[in-house]
Amino acid sequence: MVGLAVRLRELGAEVRVCAPPDEEFTELLYGIGVPPVPVGAPVRPLVTTVVPGSTEGLAKRVSDLIAAQFGAVAAAAEGCDALVATGPLPVTAGARSVAEKLGIRYVHASHTPVSLPSPHQPPPGRRGRPLPPEVSDNRELWDIDARNANEMFGEVLNAHRAGIGLPPVDNVRDYAFTDSPWLATDPVLSPWRPTDLGVVQTGAWLRPDERPLPPELVAFLDAGTAPVYVGFGSMPLGDAKGIARAAVGAIRAQGRRVVLSRGWAELGPIDDRDDCFAVGEVNQQALFAEVAAVVHHGSAGTTTTAARAGAPQVVVPQGADQSYWADRVDDLGIGAAHAGPVATTASLSAALQVALAPGTRARATAVAGTVRADGAVVAARMLLEATPTRAEGAATR
Repeated sequence: MVGLAVRLRELGAEVRVCAPPDEEFTELLYGIGVPPVPVGAPVRPLVTTVVPGSTEGLAKRVSDLIAAQFGAVAAAAEGCDALVATGPLPVTAGARSVAEKLGIRYVHASHTPVSLPSPHQPPPGRRGRPLPPEVSDNRELWDIDARNANEMFGEVLNAHRAGIGLPPVDNVRDYAFTDSPWLATDPVLSPWRPTDLGVVQTGAWLRPDERPLPPELVAFLDAGTAPVYVGFGSMPLGDAKGIARAAVGAIRAQGRRVVLSRGWAELGPIDDRDDCFAVGEVNQQALFAEVAAVVHHGSAGTTTTAARAGAPQVVVPQGADQSYWADRVDDLGIGAAHAGPVATTASLSAALQVALAPGTRARATAVAGTVRADGAVVAARMLLEATPTRAEGAATR
């Protein structure tokens, strides 16, 4: 979303970005000169404390997310010409309601194809609502998913809609997605097979990142052979120390050094040897161009950044859409998909042998040349060209 904001501003648009008030998001937005509009509670404490898959407190979180759209987001969207929303269904359904009330254009943006209805794939599971294992028809499963979404979010959403004079919606998911959702993924890494849904694939929204690497990291990179990067982003990880031990052990077994990204799981070195360097927030676009391989959880952003840099990948999926991205890395021959979220030294060693093979590097280099860098530019132009403005410029969430 920051990538889109940057490109919109370059085209002369005014931009407002609503985001949770986590320090990372706030610094990122101030870094591009856009003061953030804080919405809701910080995300990091929730991610790092809630047991994966648990429904404890889910009803209140849903209520709070929807309320935030009708409160802070509605206020921020006043005077805007368009509202672009991404994220969980309570967020996007609430955001479209706000746009409907204000009479402005609404665009639903997805950064993964997994969440969009398609007969070619089953829907992702919803917390506390497992899909029936005896049903194999994808269309029927998507119908079940729509009913689940209505039961989970419909009552709260429609109560807020009634409060601002809007009629109820009878299909929360399809209302939020619209008939033409935007898919912000690269068409080579993530091809979309045509369906009845009018998906508009723009390419991935990559933000320009010109930040230099920290001098200490540059010195580490220059001091030996290319290291292997290990990072799991915002994943909480049940056994962070165990994963760090497995990863460092596997990388050392391949004769490589390690760059370890702390992330929200607070990964750290397992000993005081000088072949391991820990980093915090860093320019991944620059770093991935210098490493031998990237071991990560398989988010859309990290997968795309590594692919564009030509870095072979080992994806250890922890949940959500990450198994999809692991499979895409494996299918494209640009790395290895680890079987499941629990990694051992032996399992990571086997995956690294694939990723570090010369053929994988050659394939990763070839695919890198096909990954588009203009997705955010395409989306920004589409948004501005198709959005009638009520005042000078345009604004987006």
